[in-house]
Amino acid sequence: MAMKNLLKEDNIKKALDLFKAADSFDHKKFFDVVGLKALSAENVKLVFQALDVDASGFIEEEELKFVLKGFSADGRDLTDKETKAFLAAADKDGDGKIGIDEFEALVHE
Repeated sequence: MAMKNLLKEDNIKKALDLFKAADSFDHKKFFDVVGLKALSAENVKLVFQALDVDASGFIEEEELKFVLKGFSADGRDLTDKETKAFLAAADKDGDGKIGIDEFEALVHE
């Protein structure tokens, strides 16, 4: 499912533009600007499924690095520092990956 079916294209562009610079990514602000926080839990889970490229049921560290590209092909790769910080914020059970419930909780925290 394309992100544009769930989120406004203008919001996606605004959010990506805010975090063009390396090491500037802030997941809370990104989720807010892109419009994820305003989505229902069900729709946030659809976004998760779109970001879970290998359909494993988890967003692993390698997938997380490319999370902005999941919103638009123009998105940049996250730096290693940003990827690790994002993973640490979301991975509440310490298994090294983000489950669907962890993602939904992070978006709506």
